[in-house]
Amino acid sequence: MRASIPDGLDAIRHELATVVRLIASTARWVHPDAFRAMPVWYPEHARGRTSYKADWASVYTNTSRQTGQTQDKVEANIQARKALLGALGLRNGMPKHWTVCHIWGVDDPGFQAPNTVITDPRFYSCTANMVLLPTPLKAFSDSVPEVKTMLRVCAFHLYGWVCQHPHVEEQACQVASRQLPEGYPHDWPGPDRAVLPPGTAPFSIEVKRAIARRKASLRASLESPGANYPAVEVRQTLVYWNIEL
Repeated sequence: MRASIPDGLDAIRHELATVVRLIASTARWVHPDAFRAMPVWYPEHARGRTSYKADWASVYTNTSRQTGQTQDKVEANIQARKALLGALGLRNGMPKHWTVCHIWGVDDPGFQAPNTVITDPRFYSCTANMVLLPTPLKAFSDSVPEVKTMLRVCAFHLYGWVCQHPHVEEQACQVASRQLPEGYPHDWPGPDRAVLPPGTAPFSIEVKRAIARRKASLRASLESPGANYPAVEVRQTLVYWNIEL
């Protein structure tokens, strides 16, 4: 008889309660007051955009050691990471073995479709669209549909927000239906549970100062934009989120 191995997701589903318990007990969330004070931190950036230096005139580049070819750098997850760390009150860089995970994105099991949610500056550095997880748990948030749904439901009840990108409209409607998925953590917020999940950062003076610095930087950039600074798009994103500088 031939040996057979089940679908990896089916194997995980048999242990889903353990996975969810690990995520619920270790995840780090931005305080809802911090989200309301600064929903998006870097409206001038989005995943895959050209990465400009501080003057917004010259481009960061990478040179391959193998080929010697030089290419323009593009935004990976740097500014999203800075946004989440700032909103969590962390000033000393990324804690060891932790990873920034986007909650909303285009669901594609084959990881082939472009992720148009995080290429949109309205959602790329949105702090309600991110959670800090221990690095070994990141794969679950990327690959397991049940985990994605639970994180999105938690963000909806914690922040009162659901992603409005048209490519996730169906999933957003399901989350906004207020029905809790099976196995949803009991200590996460829900329709009748106005609680903060474990690991929620305080809306501390450090976070408030970081928000003030970010707003001051945005004001300065809009007053004297560099040659490639996307001022129109930045203003549109600020209006979308009702952010006053």
